[in-house]
Order: sequence, then C-alpha cells, then structure tokens
Amino acid sequence: MRSGLRRAAEADARLHPATPTAIFLVAVVSSFVLLALAAREIPIGTAYAVWSAIGIAGAATAGILLYHEPATAIRLFFLVTLVGSIIGLKLATPT
Repeated sequence: MRSGLRRAAEADARLHPATPTAIFLVAVVSSFVLLALAAREIPIGTAYAVWSAIGIAGAATAGILLYHEPATAIRLFFLVTLVGSIIGLKLATPT
C-alpha cells in the first residue's frame, strides 16, 4: 500500500514543475480573499471558525476519497457533526 505522500509525489512528477506551486498559490490567495469577504459580513471569530472547519472537513473528505483512508462510522459521524456545527454557528451569529 502506497502512502498518500508517495502518491502525491508521483502525481507531482507528472506535472510541469511550476504547476503545483501555481495551484497552491491560487488556492491560498483565494482562500484568504474569501475569508476577508466573509469577515465583512460576520464577526471575524465566526468567519475564522467556519473557514478552519471547512478546511478540516475538506482535508478529511479528500483523504477518504482520494487516498482511500478508512471511512469508519465514528469518523463519518464526527465529520457530519463538524459540518452541523459550522451550520449552527453561522445560524447563531447575528448579521
């Protein structure tokens, strides 16, 4: 079984050397711009919590889908709980 890091390195080797860096930079800049836009409408604490939770849920989901990490019942339960908490936090925040 290959590790996720090894699979990523193999995929990276097939790309132009600048492509992964460009993708990363676009993702980081986009992410911070969207966080700044959200912070205009909702408190920064809520915006940052939602921003962080989306990244956590996205990383865990990508691990399950792309790298065949185990999708145990408890893991899925906590992912659903995390997403529910994000929704609840947003609904409980005055705008």
